Amino acid sequence: MVGKSGFVERNLNIIFPLPAIVFVLLLMIFPVCYTLFISFTDWTLTSGRPMRFFGLGSYLLVLKDPRFHAAILRTFAFTFGAVAAESVLGTIIALILNREFKGKGPLKFVLLLPLVVTPVAIGIVFNLFYDPTIGFLNYVLHAFGLPQSGWVTEAATVLPSLMLVDIWQWTPMIALIVLAGLSGLSSEPFESAMVDGANGVQTFFRITLPMIMPTVLTAIVLRAVDALKTYDIIYAMTKGGPGYSSETLNILAYKLSFDYFNMGRSSAVLVFLFLVVLLFSLGVMTLRKKFEL
Repeated sequence: MVGKSGFVERNLNIIFPLPAIVFVLLLMIFPVCYTLFISFTDWTLTSGRPMRFFGLGSYLLVLKDPRFHAAILRTFAFTFGAVAAESVLGTIIALILNREFKGKGPLKFVLLLPLVVTPVAIGIVFNLFYDPTIGFLNYVLHAFGLPQSGWVTEAATVLPSLMLVDIWQWTPMIALIVLAGLSGLSSEPFESAMVDGANGVQTFFRITLPMIMPTVLTAIVLRAVDALKTYDIIYAMTKGGPGYSSETLNILAYKLSFDYFNMGRSSAVLVFLFLVVLLFSLGVMTLRKKFEL
């Protein structure tokens, strides 16, 4: 017993983090490495032959595919449109909630509700809202004498319609992160601004915004990384349609895997998506460090 106790005490720095290390290796590092390995093969489930090394063949086929190029543009368009709107609206909501007013507590509770709803349920509900014939939104447009829309059934409006769903669900997350940053700000700069006679607009742009910018950028990174990988809402509502008009990189990878059973090309698409997410995260975090200086 003494020997065992001595071993544990001598190796606490290894034993305590070991479960976390095993978790990261099995559920994070291994899937990424395995996907990278498959991307260098020509593994096709319907071919009836074992996978074989294909080198950069899958990557070259993906890069030549116009469908892949269009998916990249849709992924960036969806991410930029949704995250830009969420960042602006979330910051405005956080500034409002940072003040004391009656009903602030219930309003925060309501703000959290979109975050706890499952994406598939959100997709089903919004599909009912967007329905061209019985949908609530077209009913409202008709009541005001405005032209009705096909929403997710038309190629021209499907991406903006999906962005609206994403904005509704994830703006509260941005607001809560920015609100946490606002609550941690020192009051001294604001008191000095009041003494110097600065108005509200000057105080916001010269003091508040620069001080919370690192927090805002952190929220943008978290939200953008998730938006780049969005799958559930899009698949639940449109499955990448109509046609390919809402097919992002994640949806394309899914279809290549489970519709066409081409695991090699699907893995190559996912590797490209991983690189996009990685480069974007590094770029924004580098920008964040400049605001901290």
